[in-house]
Amino acid sequence: MDEVNTAILDRLERIVESLQDNSVKMGQLLAVHNEKLDKQDRIDAVLFEKIESVHREVNRQSAEIKAGCERDIRKVDDRLRLMEKKMWSIFGALAVISFIVSPVGQRIVGAALTPPAQTGIIEKQ
Repeated sequence: MDEVNTAILDRLERIVESLQDNSVKMGQLLAVHNEKLDKQDRIDAVLFEKIESVHREVNRQSAEIKAGCERDIRKVDDRLRLMEKKMWSIFGALAVISFIVSPVGQRIVGAALTPPAQTGIIEKQ
C-alpha cells in the first residue's frame, strides 16, 4: 500500500509541478500580451494625434484657399464693373454721335445751331 501511495504522491507532485509550469508560462504569455496591448495603445495615440494634426492643417489650408478665392472673385467683379461702366459710356457716346451724324440729327442740330436766315427784299430804283 505504501508503494501505491508513493506512486500516487509522485504522480500528484508531477501533476502539481506541471500545473505550476503551465501557470508560470500562462503568466508570461499574459505579460507579453499586456505589453503588446500597451504598445498598441501608445501607437494608436500617436496615430490619432497625427490624424488630428493633419485635420487641423487641412482646415487651415482650406480656409486660406477660400479667402484667396473670395479675394480673387472680388477683384474680377470690380474689373467687370469698371469694364461695364466704360462699355456703357462708349455706347452712349456712339449713340449721341450716330444721332448727330444722321440726317434727322443734322436737321435738329442744324436748326438749333444755325440762326434763322433773315429775308430781305432789295428794291430797284
